[in-house]
Amino acid sequence: MSAEPTEISQPRVSGTLPVSISVSVAGDGHKSTDATRNDAAPEGARKDATPPASTDAPKKSASSDSAPNNPAPNKEAGSKEGASPASKVSTIKVRMQAHLPALDDDADVGVQKEHIVTRDGKADLRFTGVLLASAAPASAPEGHWEEYRIYQTNGGMHVFSKVARNVLEKNEDTHEAEVFDPSPSSMPSQLLRSAREIARARPLTWMDAAVAFFGYDPLAKVLYRKLSVRFEEEIR
Repeated sequence: MSAEPTEISQPRVSGTLPVSISVSVAGDGHKSTDATRNDAAPEGARKDATPPASTDAPKKSASSDSAPNNPAPNKEAGSKEGASPASKVSTIKVRMQAHLPALDDDADVGVQKEHIVTRDGKADLRFTGVLLASAAPASAPEGHWEEYRIYQTNGGMHVFSKVARNVLEKNEDTHEAEVFDPSPSSMPSQLLRSAREIARARPLTWMDAAVAFFGYDPLAKVLYRKLSVRFEEEIR
């Protein structure tokens, strides 16, 4: 009996891996079946079968990446801490500054009364007499100025006063004063007066003493012009 090929329906397999099956009947009546997997599967199918790579890798914290390791110091805050506080001003001396060149004792010029002249490092001077003249600058934009005064006592002496003022409370006013005695009673004063007169070839006057004390700065010249004496140097 001759072997006749018998076709058997192809079994159902996966759509992604096609398989072809060939069946033949041998002369001894046994069936043999060859199953061959088609390796030519679509490339896309093989890629789909590949498990996806793990996406659970640890991520760096955004906060740690954005924050610098060594933050820069706050320079503005440091400068504020190191800055010294603003100096306070004296309201009384600010008022005096606003009234320049007028002085508080301008009304005392020519008035017979008791005066007290302050001196730094020495005893203050108390006497009865008149204020001959005083002078102050027209303004003090930098907050400090000087005041010059000349007094005459009832005993015929002259007192020269120089006061330096500052509107800041931390800066105290300074006071300097000197007395000119036309007839000194002490021996050292008489010897000093005689030496000065010999050098000048004429008696020393209170005007000479005033120039020696105040000098010839602009404020001193203003003071001299208020007096009824001539302080200019005459030449021929």
